[in-house]
Amino acid sequence: MRPSIQQATPFAPLLTWLAILSLAGTTLIGQQLPNIVIIYADDLGYGDLSCYNPEAAYQTPRLDRMAAEGIRFTDAHSPSTICSPSRYGLLSGQQVCRTGRGTRAFEGPGGPSYLSPGKLTIASMLKTKGYHTGVFGKWHLGLTWYDQSGKRLGGGFKNSLLIDYTKSTPLEDGPNRRGFDESFITPNCPTTDPLYIYIENGLVPAPANQRHRRDTLPNPGGKWRWDNDEGWKAPDYKFVDADLLFYEKTLQFITQHREQTPNKPFFVLFSTQISHAPVLPADEFNGTTEAGPRGDFIRELDTLTGRLLDAIQDMGIDENTLVLFNSDNGPETLHTVWMRQDHKHDAAGGYRGMKRDGWEGGHRVPFIARWPKHIPRGQVSEQLTNTTDILATIASLVGFELPDDAAVDSFDMLPALLGKQKESDSIRPHMLTQSFRGEFQLRQGDWKYLNHQGSGGNNYTQGNLAQYAKPDTAPDAPGQLYHLANDPGETTNLYDTEPAKRKELQALLKELTKKDSGRSAPKNRKPLRSKTENLG
Repeated sequence: MRPSIQQATPFAPLLTWLAILSLAGTTLIGQQLPNIVIIYADDLGYGDLSCYNPEAAYQTPRLDRMAAEGIRFTDAHSPSTICSPSRYGLLSGQQVCRTGRGTRAFEGPGGPSYLSPGKLTIASMLKTKGYHTGVFGKWHLGLTWYDQSGKRLGGGFKNSLLIDYTKSTPLEDGPNRRGFDESFITPNCPTTDPLYIYIENGLVPAPANQRHRRDTLPNPGGKWRWDNDEGWKAPDYKFVDADLLFYEKTLQFITQHREQTPNKPFFVLFSTQISHAPVLPADEFNGTTEAGPRGDFIRELDTLTGRLLDAIQDMGIDENTLVLFNSDNGPETLHTVWMRQDHKHDAAGGYRGMKRDGWEGGHRVPFIARWPKHIPRGQVSEQLTNTTDILATIASLVGFELPDDAAVDSFDMLPALLGKQKESDSIRPHMLTQSFRGEFQLRQGDWKYLNHQGSGGNNYTQGNLAQYAKPDTAPDAPGQLYHLANDPGETTNLYDTEPAKRKELQALLKELTKKDSGRSAPKNRKPLRSKTENLG
């Protein structure tokens, strides 16, 4: 694999960038800063959109159209195989190992936030460029809560009743302290993990003082209510209509911004909870597919994406709005099993593994970008990319020069988005991911090294997943090595038969994950916009 221009020459000579920019034409020169929208899906697998999976049991027409009008990445990955660490990666451009903390999914009043004070986020970066910023939906990055005595609370359902909201709010590590001007969020998974409350701009309008019972919710198919934990909720908390509420808040943010400050760019994160468990599609989407409740649930996500794109077009800002669609990890275990059994639908898109696993099905996810007249239509890219790259890509777009101590796992994918990067020139020379237990996987070209035995997440020796267990071709090896071009299903472990490559990747992994100095992204990153404008 040849190194990319970015990797081969961190301080690219003027003629090199002139060559790139002459292809880009006037894409960025003199262009006002674009609005930026991120639609972040939850537990949506690589095979869950029909534009990625021709054999899907349902269609996703609006997301398929979005892909046809922009770029679709086929080798895109989440930073982690569970939600909270991936959300940290999205907002910070870093793997969660950089926090010095383990991988976990927060519940109850769990925290503090993975985003430490002063940590650069997409939102705080864009505020320096004059953006109005908002986030609506699932937060799940950890939050700090205090009891009556001022003691910080830990996670767990019982501690929810100990929260002193006067002492805890405005939240010291909520979105409004991490770069967002406006926010309406849930602290954890909106329909799975108590505490079930809303947090608006750091304040809690209604505390959790009612006991939630799962039998008050629909149970489509007699099983899809699975993983709705009982606990404490605020009055009038919405479960079935969760994403309709988040969508309305997102649309309201954009509409009010356009009415009040139309000449100022905005950034908004629409953080959905589709298709996380439990599967509770809103009433208007029941029966809209022939693939059961989960098919209907994903149709809801597809429709809300389309409604948002239509609203942006109706406002006349379509051509100056970059929209990104991504998912936080692979599909949930029982969801994957049931969809395969009931509807012959493979949410993992043919790859081994699912949510929590270090195999491809756990972290290979959809990634689509659309920006009319800037991103060429109909692109399908094999560029290796990670959700962490969104930060550096946006930084490049808006002309923000990233300091070396920020976004240390974030690569600038803007040349690929603009259609100016050769497929044979990988922007990324390598990529880190982390599984449920925090164990590492490392990609280098077609090679993939897993620094652990087994899945890194789920147990395939018993229960529903036993049917998907595969023979271990190197049972005594402490790790796994696969060549994905020859073995995309990760079935033949080359740990013992390719010792030179294995040792090379082990040494690289050790270097990239050093406690104090580890990084995977290059230093001295220069934004494409500033290079364009400096040409004068």
